[in-house]
Amino acid sequence: MSSTPLPHGSRLNEHDDLAESGGLLSAAMELPAWAVSLGVHLGLLLMLASMTRITFIQEDPPVVSQMEDLENDTFKFDVTVVDQIGSDSEINQISPSQAAATKAGQNPEKEQEKQLEEELLTVSVPITEPLDMPREDDLVSEVEQSGSRTEHTGGVPGSMDRLTFELGSSLKERKTLAIWLFDASNSLNERREDIASRFENVYRQLGQFNLDGERGLKTAVASYGKSLDILTEEPVDDVSQVISAVRNIKPDSSGEEKVFSAVMAVAQKWKSFRKPGTRNNRNIMIFIVTDERGDDFAMLEETIHFLKRYGIKVFCVGNAAVFGREKGYLTWTYSDGSTEDLPVDQGPETVAPERLQLAFWGSDGRDLEFMSASFGPYALTRLCAETGGLYLITDETRIRFDPAAMRLYQPDYRPIREYQNDLQTNRAKAALVAAADATRVSRVPTPQLRFQADTDTVLRQQTTEAQKPAADLDYKLSQMLMVLEEGAKDREKLTTPRWRASFDLAMGRALAMRVRALGYNTVLAEMKASPKSFEKKGSNMWELVPSRNLDAGPQVKKLAKSAVEYLTRVVDEHPGTPWAMLAERELGTPLGWEWKEGNMVIAGQNMGANGKKAIQLAEEAKKKREMRRKLQAKERPKL
Repeated sequence: MSSTPLPHGSRLNEHDDLAESGGLLSAAMELPAWAVSLGVHLGLLLMLASMTRITFIQEDPPVVSQMEDLENDTFKFDVTVVDQIGSDSEINQISPSQAAATKAGQNPEKEQEKQLEEELLTVSVPITEPLDMPREDDLVSEVEQSGSRTEHTGGVPGSMDRLTFELGSSLKERKTLAIWLFDASNSLNERREDIASRFENVYRQLGQFNLDGERGLKTAVASYGKSLDILTEEPVDDVSQVISAVRNIKPDSSGEEKVFSAVMAVAQKWKSFRKPGTRNNRNIMIFIVTDERGDDFAMLEETIHFLKRYGIKVFCVGNAAVFGREKGYLTWTYSDGSTEDLPVDQGPETVAPERLQLAFWGSDGRDLEFMSASFGPYALTRLCAETGGLYLITDETRIRFDPAAMRLYQPDYRPIREYQNDLQTNRAKAALVAAADATRVSRVPTPQLRFQADTDTVLRQQTTEAQKPAADLDYKLSQMLMVLEEGAKDREKLTTPRWRASFDLAMGRALAMRVRALGYNTVLAEMKASPKSFEKKGSNMWELVPSRNLDAGPQVKKLAKSAVEYLTRVVDEHPGTPWAMLAERELGTPLGWEWKEGNMVIAGQNMGANGKKAIQLAEEAKKKREMRRKLQAKERPKL
């Protein structure tokens, strides 16, 4: 079939009827074969592309690897590269993670260890396995304080009630091992018996805590003095065995009390009862019963770290520390019924004594030696506080203060090295401790106040002899004041009421003592140069008594004014405290001296009308001397 060609020069739009009748198919059929093929393939590609995009959006990618795939050498760190990163490398920049670690601390291992120790304070089960002994550098790290410190219980009955409560709380949590550690010294015989007699009632109350088909409470008993004595080789759950062990404690007469060594030893012996994750995992609580502070302070820090690693709490049933001094007094009764106040180590409540040991000239201050600040001794109290336990005061000193009023005056329970660092950075603290130590080492003499004056010659001899120790005392006081005055430059940097009260009291008392010593020497010199005449018949003695008439030069009066200012500030700023009581006692005695005539017994002389009284006085003096002689002859126990 032939087709009629278009006339030469004609256009498609001129033949619309032909275009409509032929259609697109006719036009496509006239295209070359390669063009048709190209169009078909392009269409297929577009369809495939559309299908691929839809599938990617609607479906999740399959997991093609497992964790085991990472365990190959490809992902191991090159140690040589890591070691080269840092200040010694050629690369000056470090990664963000290393920068963060550097900012947190220069020693990541110590930072991690510190974080672990902080977590132990709040986690009920602080360890998963028994740990090795702490390293040397652990022992010098600062210990975070935790728990309470001192509690007043009203004697042994109150203490036992409190310990029963603590044991009950522990048993509600899990089975518990109670380790009773008794001071074996003779001075504690009565307290040990008192506690033993109360054990049956305590353990009856705790008998309800039976866990896992067995008794939840087991008990171990030991005693200590110079050495440790284990009284129950294995912990027991029979209260009669506990009572028998306590009553069979052998007294230790060595005079030594190595309490911290004993605590460490029993903790190491029975630490196997602390096995988290096992059926035998128990809380461990150590109960120290004593009336002294202990001697082996060098073990304190090591003991604290070990106990905290195992979560072992320590409670102490003990005495209040004597205020600002190492030596307290315990009334000892001899077999013949006589009594004597014997010195024992009961203080201080701080690392070092912070109270001057000065006599009260012109008044009796012996009662103030039996003073407590309502705190326990430093080392034992800190041991309890650091482990989350309590120091329970059962036997107060004769003069004590309201614990509520003393809350602002708590001692510094930080590690000893921190206390020593403070002394190096604050001159007021250093001066106070140095002055207190000087009065502890070198006894301050009590002046002679009564002088025989039956003749002027005898009076001059006695005043001359009395001036010798007074001159030595004045020199020591002048040296002490030089130290304290240097420390006064940092007095305003003292931020706690306790340090301010202690420093002001020390300055006030040292100044007052110096004023009295200077005045004492002055009136003795005047009497020696020109002896006074008696106004009353029969007088044969001159006695120095305190006077508000300060007959001295302007320099002494200046010292007196400064002393009154310091002491008055203590009374005004620290009412109801031992510092205020000591300042009031000092202010209550005038700083000057005056002579008062009287009579005294003089061997070989007839006292006339006063003879009967003189004989009575002589007999009383003889009895006192005899009593002192008998006491000196007695064999004093080592407490």
